[in-house]
Amino acid sequence: MQLRDAIAPFAALILAGCGAEAPQTGPIDSRVLRSVASVHVDPAAAAATLNAYRASRGLGPVRLDPALTALAQRQADAMVAANALSHDVGGNFASRLAGAGVEATEAGENVGGGYYSTDEALTGWRESPEHDANLLMPNATRFGIAVARDARTQYRVYWAMEVAAEPEGPVGESAFLRTSSDEPAARP
Repeated sequence: MQLRDAIAPFAALILAGCGAEAPQTGPIDSRVLRSVASVHVDPAAAAATLNAYRASRGLGPVRLDPALTALAQRQADAMVAANALSHDVGGNFASRLAGAGVEATEAGENVGGGYYSTDEALTGWRESPEHDANLLMPNATRFGIAVARDARTQYRVYWAMEVAAEPEGPVGESAFLRTSSDEPAARP
């Protein structure tokens, strides 16, 4: 057997992992369908939990913001459509903020997949240093949270949360944006 013949099956496996998985086809277990269908976000409960967490760290509260909630919903929907957990499937964060008309001196985004409740998503984000930094953004005053579901996708349930500070001064001046996996970057 030649080395090439021995490596070929492994190369195919490696290449298969390079793209987003195709959505599942065929029947889906009815228990999975019910579990996924039951997932919802309760914005008031999310605000209460997030504000209690922030208060425990000496930070001020955040309020639910309709524009950030709509932005989060578009990102969650884009992740489901792409079957990918990513900050960029709906476009880069700075472009999405600008496109939504959101002005902020500082903004961050958390995304997550596979959580079946708001509490699970928030707990997962608290346990990740990058996500936690967004939850505890000192200047944050507003947030939006959303969920999108499709039992045929890899994670079945996709979450997005946008957190932002109020705008100060001219738009784009001293603005910093971050995603849960990035260091703060100057806004273009």
